[in-house]
Amino acid sequence: MKSLSVKEFTKVLEREGWSLLCVQGSHHIYGRQGSNVRLSIPVHGNQALKTGLLKHLMKLAELTEKDL
Repeated sequence: MKSLSVKEFTKVLEREGWSLLCVQGSHHIYGRQGSNVRLSIPVHGNQALKTGLLKHLMKLAELTEKDL
């Protein structure tokens, strides 16, 4: 799996219909209309997301590696 920065991952989310709901400290909370799922993405500069976290967020957002 390729590594993605927070900025790149949020662009993918927004392209797939997710929108930024709020910012709580260093976490951006994303949601999608008609879904109860909320994604909490840690934003610490523009560091790459760790592989485990990226896989977890992709699973919650119903994304595949092809979507990236």
